[in-house]
Amino acid sequence: MFPTDPPYPLVHTRRYEVRAFRMSDDRFLLRGVVCDEKPAALYIENDPDPLWMHLMIVDLEIIYPTFSIEKASAEFKNHPHLGCTNITDHYKKLEGMSISRGFNAKVRELFGSSRGCTHITALLLAMAPVAIQTGWSMRVGSAVSGDDSKKSLGTLQEQRLKQFASTINTCHMWDENGELVSAVRAGDEIEMPLPVTLRLRELGRSEDEWNRFSR
Repeated sequence: MFPTDPPYPLVHTRRYEVRAFRMSDDRFLLRGVVCDEKPAALYIENDPDPLWMHLMIVDLEIIYPTFSIEKASAEFKNHPHLGCTNITDHYKKLEGMSISRGFNAKVRELFGSSRGCTHITALLLAMAPVAIQTGWSMRVGSAVSGDDSKKSLGTLQEQRLKQFASTINTCHMWDENGELVSAVRAGDEIEMPLPVTLRLRELGRSEDEWNRFSR
């Protein structure tokens, strides 16, 4: 959290926001927004409102559980130069790529330096881990909606392994030689996420409620 009464004058704010929307059992929309804001009256004297220098939006339609990008679009709402928008169609190159393993390196290769917009590149790098987090929510959403009941055990296990494959070696907890990965490969249940555990306890509800999501 930022201080409500900072000791120095604010001169710049950058905000990233990424949201995922479940389109169907095997598809979700990932929308990312980046905004650069200058405080009121900093650039224009006596201006009462903040000034948005950059406002870019990226939409990615992603297939689950392969995390393949089927559709991609970039939109520039606020930008400093008339020619900024000349690069938007370049982001169609994202289509067909996987947003899981190797995505960041590919983004830098395709759009880094003068090959793209630096703000869109930063946004895409922020969106990639959100896509993986969304995969977990897609599994939960299927269980809640009852879609899992229509799938064979083999299909469910295949989806589970694809979901976990995108997580391996992303951090020390998911080291390929660690306990979590070993449990997944063995088909065992993994520990309940700590925020879920604490929240269920606060609500006075049973931790068994998580069982339908952990298979």
